[in-house]
Amino acid sequence: MDSWGITDSGKVRSINQDVCKIVIDDKRGFAILVVCDGMGGANAGNIASELAADVFSDYMSDNTAMLGIDATLDDIADVVADAAVAANTAVFNKGMSDIQYSGMGTTLVSLISSNNGEIVVNIGDSRAYHITPAGISQITKDHSVVEDMVDSGELSRTEALNHPRKNLITRAVGAERFVESDIYMQTIDSGDIILLCSDGLSNIVKDDEILDVMQNSTALSSSCQALMDIALTRGAPDNVTIAVFKKS
Repeated sequence: MDSWGITDSGKVRSINQDVCKIVIDDKRGFAILVVCDGMGGANAGNIASELAADVFSDYMSDNTAMLGIDATLDDIADVVADAAVAANTAVFNKGMSDIQYSGMGTTLVSLISSNNGEIVVNIGDSRAYHITPAGISQITKDHSVVEDMVDSGELSRTEALNHPRKNLITRAVGAERFVESDIYMQTIDSGDIILLCSDGLSNIVKDDEILDVMQNSTALSSSCQALMDIALTRGAPDNVTIAVFKKS
């Protein structure tokens, strides 16, 4: 297993409310990658994203340890769903505990790799992509106002790219007492890459550009930096976070 992550506040924001967390357990054959993009108030967004990433990854680590190395994908998916609930509860309760955190929330997208396959989970508009020698495909579906407008036929995919409501999401960790997560069981081959990112990347770097960088870089660290450099060169109006995993 090979993985790498990078995050930057970008060229406009003074605070980085994105979080990238990677946990590798070679002994049990598990990898957990998490990207969260926080929102709400001067400091509340980064509190929400840090808390969600920590609670989610800790819950996964603790409970997959009990499952053992031969856990099925169905077993792991159950833990993933519970970990998302735990993260949502933690952020929601924190937001209710202090007025300065009121209304905070965060996106969450995560990859869990095991001996028996991979699972992706998302809440919000941070994304997961599957990259192979043949191309790139988006695994997750944005939970956003604009995505709903595309689904209903109100907007074309091209029109959605620059819509003024593009950044309004319809689901967030911690914004409500309960939130639904989308869970995807993935089949990936040796050499395939899963890329997670906040919308700070996906809003300004096109899918085919991501593919080109990933296919032409010799190391995950250099590919992450190359993508970050593109975002920064284009003005990076938002925080930018990228996490990548390559299947052995």
